[in-house]
Amino acid sequence: MISKFLDPKNDYAFKRIFGTEKNKDILIHFLNDIFAHTTNPIEEVTFLNPSQDPKLAAERKSIVDVLCTDKEGNRFIIEMQVGHEKGFEKRAQYYAARAYINQRDKGIEYKDLKNVTFLAIVNFELFPENPSYICHHQVLDIKTHKRDLKDFSFSFIELPKFKDKKNQLKTLTQKWCYFFKKAPHTTEEDLKEIIGSDFIIRKAYDELDRFSWSKEDLQIYESVDMKISADKAIHDTFFERGENNKAKKIALIIHKMGMNLDIISRSTELTRESVEKIINEDKTSPKN
Repeated sequence: MISKFLDPKNDYAFKRIFGTEKNKDILIHFLNDIFAHTTNPIEEVTFLNPSQDPKLAAERKSIVDVLCTDKEGNRFIIEMQVGHEKGFEKRAQYYAARAYINQRDKGIEYKDLKNVTFLAIVNFELFPENPSYICHHQVLDIKTHKRDLKDFSFSFIELPKFKDKKNQLKTLTQKWCYFFKKAPHTTEEDLKEIIGSDFIIRKAYDELDRFSWSKEDLQIYESVDMKISADKAIHDTFFERGENNKAKKIALIIHKMGMNLDIISRSTELTRESVEKIINEDKTSPKN
């Protein structure tokens, strides 16, 4: 059966929902929901060129999914990251730094530089030791915990850690996380329970309705999915041929240190079943 709703994690779908003028209200609603802990709600946004460095644009090393400013000039970077990219947290800091530095291109004095907020929705565990599916990072004084340097903040939503069912959705943040993780598996009947009176989230679902997309848009969507599948296949092949042997060795070392299977699995990016198999094979190998 064909799902009515497409996947918002698809790069083309994500930008269609959060990176277009006609859906600006969705982006504003989303940012205010995620950053409800801040004191100043966002009332208006202006989209900026997502390519922060034209020289690197062809390699997609400095292109963000959505880059915008609020009416005070504060910049927001919103990224969807599906594949598990090593060093992604460093790329987040690089993007934020570029957005901060690029303000100087318009002749802005140092004293007038505005805040940069980086928000990423990732389809992998970025911080395995942190059990929360959403985390917010700021620069704090290590003794007083005061935020004297206020211009950078980073927030991450780790979808694999989000486990709530549709009957457990109470906050808007929960509903957005469910949207990102479960939209392709959601039915029209489910929406009555999921959305409630949140009409903007309903609008986001409507944007994913495959039956309202043109043939050309669906082809682009599918080509993005095909590229993601191809990249994953290349990564998996490389991992199996080289990195997998390293992971096996590390798994055995950590096991002999007395660590449990869950910690070994997270540390090596191997499944729990694979770790158990490696340990059992090591126990029965001739050298033992």
